[in-house]
Amino acid sequence: MADFRTPFSRAQGLGAAGHGVGHWITERVTSIALIPLVLWGVFAVLRLARSDYDMAVAWLASPINAVLLSLLTVISFMHMNSGMRVVIEDYIHRKITKAGLLLLNLFVCALFGALALFSILKVALSGGAY
Repeated sequence: MADFRTPFSRAQGLGAAGHGVGHWITERVTSIALIPLVLWGVFAVLRLARSDYDMAVAWLASPINAVLLSLLTVISFMHMNSGMRVVIEDYIHRKITKAGLLLLNLFVCALFGALALFSILKVALSGGAY
């Protein structure tokens, strides 16, 4: 039997159909947000390299520095999670392995992101008092 369908009708309904759009947008938005934050972070690290511990704690006690460092941390872990998710989805083909690695990626990024954020906020809110 001859197939009289056009290539478009054969392809219709196949493919991702918008499945990865959310992840793609997340990667792009976090990338754009990281540009000024990383520039600020590099400037801050270079400035803090010349100071002592007490100066660094005082610097982090400043609300603007604490907020920017927290944003840098949270957005970096979001970007890392999104990027690793794409790598896992593209290159791991066994469903069980893929599901396990996706969960591990999520938990590792969430755990280390939360620990980093907790550390930043602890120093920032305590002002160095232990």
